[in-house]
Amino acid sequence: MLWKLPILGKISKIAITPPAPAPDRHGLAIAAIVRNEERHIGEWAAFHAAAGVRRYIVYDNGCTDGTLAVLRGTLPAEALAILPWDQVFRDARMGREIHNQALAYAHAARNFGRDLRWMAFIDIDEFLVPRQARSLNDALAHLEGCRSIALPWHMFGRSGHVEPPEGGVVANYLRRAADPMSEARGIRAFKYIVDPCHLTAVRIHAMETDGSAAACNDLGLRAAEGERGRREFYSAAHVQLNHYYTRSESELAAKIARGPNLRDKSGEYARKVRRTVANIEAEEVEDRAALDFLARIGSG
Repeated sequence: MLWKLPILGKISKIAITPPAPAPDRHGLAIAAIVRNEERHIGEWAAFHAAAGVRRYIVYDNGCTDGTLAVLRGTLPAEALAILPWDQVFRDARMGREIHNQALAYAHAARNFGRDLRWMAFIDIDEFLVPRQARSLNDALAHLEGCRSIALPWHMFGRSGHVEPPEGGVVANYLRRAADPMSEARGIRAFKYIVDPCHLTAVRIHAMETDGSAAACNDLGLRAAEGERGRREFYSAAHVQLNHYYTRSESELAAKIARGPNLRDKSGEYARKVRRTVANIEAEEVEDRAALDFLARIGSG
């Protein structure tokens, strides 16, 4: 009798052999996977260009709108790599789908990382904001001894907008969850800036360098993965990660209609998203860090 093994979910952790560093490697790159982000990607790219990002490694997960044209019109050609990434891969034995975003991140680190000191793995609704310095490179300069930097989400809600307002995201969405370290479901999570030449395993919300999941905060305090939820680990003194989770109500509704990246979770997706929004907006504070950065450098 032949037995079928159960499908246990996606393969969401990918081990890699990191690239050997180039002697003159420098600067920060962002790796991102995109699908139909025409409305907001120009602002996202321009903001990070103003913050000193050197390279953008963009994975096209089946865009059918003007996303890629906007990117090409916003960024210099030498700073931008766009790769087709509209695919579904599975392990042939287990039938488990390989997480396409994690696969993109592993590809970016292995194939582009040798020339870079830092690589950030974020989405188009996430902005890396220097809090004191005039660039991200300056904001990271004191962290040369770190190989992985864990940045907590600062979760922004709708800020009262039913429809997308004129003037972009940064200027119009100024209210976020008061406590980034809240244990309320969907609010506390981390994204990472890593040294790609030491990256050995990739997950969406956790990275491993040199075989370890330990990471620093933006002050240089190092903690194991299980200790990063402790309040003393929290910092956004030098780099703040803004996550514009909902944007307007109409965009939130469209996000729910599109469904999740993980197809096997589509049934619970709408409830999860609405619960997350309720948690974000239950207690909010005004946050002008991104606007303050643009004012500090004379941009925007």
